Parts: sequence; structure tokens; C-alpha cells
Amino acid sequence: MVGSRFNPSAGGMRWSWRLPLAVFVVGTLALGACGGGDAPAPRATEVTASEGGLRVAAVFETPIEEPWVNQIHVALLKAQEELGIEYTWSESVKAADFARVMREYAEGGYQLIMGDAFGAERIARRTAAAYPDTAFVFGSGIGPAEPNFGVFDNWIHEPAYLAGLIAGKMTKSNTIGVVAAMPIPEVNRITNALIAGAREVNPDVKVKVAFIGSFFDPPKAKEAALAQVEAGADVLYAERFGVIEAAAEKDVYAISNMSDQSELGPDHVITGPVWDMWPTVQQAIKLVEAGVFTAQDFGGFSYMAKGGSYLAPYHTFEDRLPDEVKQLVEEKTAEIMSGNYRVDVDESTPKSD
Repeated sequence: MVGSRFNPSAGGMRWSWRLPLAVFVVGTLALGACGGGDAPAPRATEVTASEGGLRVAAVFETPIEEPWVNQIHVALLKAQEELGIEYTWSESVKAADFARVMREYAEGGYQLIMGDAFGAERIARRTAAAYPDTAFVFGSGIGPAEPNFGVFDNWIHEPAYLAGLIAGKMTKSNTIGVVAAMPIPEVNRITNALIAGAREVNPDVKVKVAFIGSFFDPPKAKEAALAQVEAGADVLYAERFGVIEAAAEKDVYAISNMSDQSELGPDHVITGPVWDMWPTVQQAIKLVEAGVFTAQDFGGFSYMAKGGSYLAPYHTFEDRLPDEVKQLVEEKTAEIMSGNYRVDVDESTPKSD
């Protein structure tokens, strides 16, 4: 497949934000370059596994550095290493190219195609329907579609709630800042869960919420976070990249999102919800290999009890968090894992106080 280079310095802007080392290396593997023309096609990168392994491809709308798709990518790399699949991916795929890329993979003999379809729902579903013998499993805000379009989403509201307990206990100004992508269900529910946790332990908490209108715009996220600090926030929820840099610059606490991002600010990132796509990827591969794949919702595999999400380690905050806070989190975690406590799913748009 012809590909093109993702240019992070487009418009004269250089990204200084980076993923933790292990994830950054994974993302860097994708930074090859080829192609050209007026409308360059998205880049495709292939990792070859042992001969005879299941052929799996991924189609991503955003750069591989974006945390949401990176978690899928990391899980598929793990499957390549541990399950012997052959793995190929394309990133930064715009809606105009989405159907073409999906078709090329399907016609190229890939038995399972994964990715995110939020910006190309109808395109992805229509294309998948034309290849009924291929399994498709995509991040989606809508349900599965027969005969072969499975869906998943980042159901990480449970660890987000746990992180909220910590944020509510650690704020001294009683003001928490949230910088998020946009007011869509999967963003709203984790934000609302964090806010609920904070207010459960600290009813005086006020929240500043900003949406940047993009899944990947670190400079804009940083700017919004800096404004929240100026407005009194001393704990920031970094739903998007760029916020942690602002927290480090202003010497306030940060709660990370999606992956363990402590390395971005070891003295400022307390913890954060982590999305582990391994259970989802493992299940999808298992079903395809067994010849029993059906269109279904894989969302349940992202819950804590399934191993699909958890709270990141405290790292440098292991000895800095009060014992009572750590004990509270341990107790609530045990209740969630046992099924004795349910974190509410609230997908309404969170608003600033």
C-alpha cells in the first residue's frame, strides 16, 4: 500500500509531547516515509509474524501517537509477539481514504481488520458489509452490525472514578481542571466518573471543563490547562495530551488518561485510568481463529473485572499519597472487582462550575 509521512511539524509547529518510553518506541516504529502527490494516502506499516499466523490489519484515523489508538496498537503488537499473528496498520487515515484502505486490506487476505471508526462510521460499516467473510472490530459509538462488524469502546469509567477519589482528596484549592477532546459519550462518561469520585470525597470541589475540539492537539490542550490553573485549579485531568506539560510547568498535580503517563511528569502525575486492549484483542483473535466470529459488542472486555482497565501505578507518589487515600482506593477497587459497587455511566455533557 502506498503511504505518506505524517508530518508533526505541519504549520511550523513542533510537538514536544511524547509518550512514555515503551509506548513512544512503539509509535516511532511507524514513522516511515514514502508517497507524495496532491492527496497523499495514509501510511501503512507492516510487522511480519511467523508464517501461517492470522493476518490482522488496523486502520486508525489519528496518528499512532494519539493515546486512544496507541492502546489498540500496543495490544496488537503484543498479539504479534505472543500469538504469532501478522500485523499491518495504517494511521492518520482520513474519511476520504477510509473505504479504500479497508478494501485493500480485505482484498489482500487479512482475516481480521480493527481500528477506530468514530469519524467514518457509515463508511466503515458499508465497506465491511461488502466483505462478509472478513471480521471487522472497530471502536464505535454505535452497536454491532450483522454479519461481521463488531464494536468496542474505552469503558474506563471505573478507574476514572478511582482517580477522581484521589483528585478530590489531593486538591487544596477545591478546584479541579478537566481538558478533554469533545463532548461525546466516551469522553463524557470518563470525565463524569472522575468528577463523581472527586465530589464523593470532597463535596466542595468545583470543576473547570474545557473541550479542545480535537483528539490530538497538544498545544491547544496545554493552553486550556494553563488557563484552568490561572483560574485556581491545582489538579488537572489530562484527558488529552498537552495537559501534563502544563501541570509540570505550573507545579500542580495531574491525572493521566488511557495509558500510564508518569514519565511525562514524574513529580506531577499521580496516577490515571489505563485502558488495556489486550483482553479485547485476544478475544477477537480467538473467535476468528476458531471460525466462530460474530458481530458483537466487545465493550465488556474493557471493564476492570475483565482486565481491560485499571488505575496506573503511583510511581513517585507511592510514598507521597496519604495512607488513608490509598486505603480508600484499595477498598473501592475491591468492591468494583467483586461486583459489589457499580460506577454509574453518565454520558451527559459535563459543565464547568
